[in-house]
Amino acid sequence: MIEMTSSTTATTDKLVASDVDVYYGTFKAIKDASLAMKARQVTALIGPSGCGKSTFLRALDRMHDLTPGARVTGTILLDGEDIYGSDADPVVIRHRIGMVFQRPNPFPKTIFENVVYGPRIHGERNRHVLTETAERALRAAALWDEVKDRLSRSALDLSGGQQQRLCIARAIALNPEVLLMDEPASALDPIATSKIEDLIVELKTQYTVVIVTHSMQQAARISDDTAFFHLGEIVEVGPTSQIFTHPKEKRTEDYITGRFG
Repeated sequence: MIEMTSSTTATTDKLVASDVDVYYGTFKAIKDASLAMKARQVTALIGPSGCGKSTFLRALDRMHDLTPGARVTGTILLDGEDIYGSDADPVVIRHRIGMVFQRPNPFPKTIFENVVYGPRIHGERNRHVLTETAERALRAAALWDEVKDRLSRSALDLSGGQQQRLCIARAIALNPEVLLMDEPASALDPIATSKIEDLIVELKTQYTVVIVTHSMQQAARISDDTAFFHLGEIVEVGPTSQIFTHPKEKRTEDYITGRFG
């Protein structure tokens, strides 16, 4: 077994999409998209509304399997293994790749039961293990100190920002390797948004993060690499600082400078 140093791991490609097309029926929503997402870094997907960012994100953990009429072609490798391969188990894939959606979607259950929902579904019944899992995930989501004395309260009693961090904790509880986030702060106020952004920067020390964001400022603040989408295509990919200061493609420059979008 080859051991990797931490510096090597930090720059290894964790998730690699090659020539990915996504169809809804006969409509081709994503066209020949290729993108390498590095381990323990934040990759931001930016572009105007309807450009395919969220569609591409959902292809990364086989969520389109659940959409009637949708199909994905091309290759998506997780640690070198094709997640769409004939021997790939979608349940295992979604265990390894967690998803956080645009709007907080806690279950109408207690805070505790929200966090341990995934482990329970996967067969964990030991109360001690579940308790430890809940604390670990809530601490990782920067929510433990705010809720530790009310774990038996309904998750629906939390504020919007707390609910979103709870959803992040719920995703973390399964020990994923990758976290996909679809505009996780778009429904939140500026203070809650700032907490989510700080959290994402912390999370990349343990997870590979891919985030769709409508905010170029947010992408600039928290991401290492940025991919610009337009009309279902990835126009340009690069280090975030380069994309925002010296884009190579005119469409990227036009979007960054506000000429369209």
